[in-house]
Amino acid sequence: MNKSLAIKNIGTLITGDINNPVSTANTVIVIHGKIEKIGDESLLTDYKCDEVIDAMGTTLAPGLIDSHVHPVLGDFTPRQNTLGFINSSLHGGVTSMISAGEAHTPGRPKDPAGTKALAILAHKSSKSRPGGVKLHGGAVILEEGLIEKDFEEMAKEGVWLVGEVGLGSIKDPEKAAPMVKLAKKHGFKVMMHTGGTSIPGSSTISSDDVIRTGPDVVSHINGGPTAVSLTEMEKIIDNTDMALEIVQCGNFKVMKETVNKVKSRDQLQRIIIGNDSPSGSGIIPLGILRTIAYVASEAEVSAAEALCFATGNTAQVYGLNTGLVEEGKEADFVIMDTPLGSIGKNAIEALEAGDLPGISMVIIDGQIQFAKSRNTPPATKMAKVEGAV
Repeated sequence: MNKSLAIKNIGTLITGDINNPVSTANTVIVIHGKIEKIGDESLLTDYKCDEVIDAMGTTLAPGLIDSHVHPVLGDFTPRQNTLGFINSSLHGGVTSMISAGEAHTPGRPKDPAGTKALAILAHKSSKSRPGGVKLHGGAVILEEGLIEKDFEEMAKEGVWLVGEVGLGSIKDPEKAAPMVKLAKKHGFKVMMHTGGTSIPGSSTISSDDVIRTGPDVVSHINGGPTAVSLTEMEKIIDNTDMALEIVQCGNFKVMKETVNKVKSRDQLQRIIIGNDSPSGSGIIPLGILRTIAYVASEAEVSAAEALCFATGNTAQVYGLNTGLVEEGKEADFVIMDTPLGSIGKNAIEALEAGDLPGISMVIIDGQIQFAKSRNTPPATKMAKVEGAV
């Protein structure tokens, strides 16, 4: 690992902080994988770095966080019989992923012992960073028979996520709510399926079901893929303070209306972005970018705000030490520019025009993962690596 890294000549710095999305700083110093200092190029006098990246006046943002992925083990999914889907998302700017449950595992066990074992296995195997991404795997799916001792044991082994409530046999809020309370007691973050059924065995979940169950995250409020009605969506917004997840593999009309409703209530910190993939809709490596471009061009938010939905907002909801360009945070970045042919003069204008930016570099923990995305359109200006200073 490089001990120190400088990124200079940043044209637009997106902070990930929804309350202050754009910084005037143009230089970031990274030491041992963490952000050490943010400022102007005078920092290069104070810090002699092992490696320097010239951003060439383009846009730097925190690495994107996919808040809703259904992995199995490693960078493989039998759902679409695909290898390398996680690495393809890395080339879409995603540096972290959060499992919403390993629901597509062949022969997935549904008894308490098997359910618990799968969560522990998936959590521990995800630490290898399949596909190069920080995958937070092992989201336990709630099944009949789980008791407090099971949550204690899983927490001891590092499991901290409850996948979408409704994917397992626990569907009725009368049974789900007490189990959710047990999970939260032991430090778990809890997601809940919302809307129509997705895969065989899942359930239709209404706004009342969500409110009575009390998860931390309303998974795919715009449907996975079938959404609740606009009235139901507003009921969740107005009667809870839960995080509201919008997903690429959902209903675009409800996505837009959700963002606009939340914007009108000055609660944009509640919006997070996921793919909800692999799914029947397929695998969409650029899904997080596509969702950002959609809401930035069609809803009543800026591209800078939309980028915060997929970075700092998600990090705040899940307690991750990334997602913000802030001193002490993990040095995960995406460097991008307007794609060739776009009417946008930079990545922000391109997103607001509905175009996907070209990614020239992704960095995780201060280490360059690639110097040209294989999946986005070509960036007009490419970041480049210089020698040490």
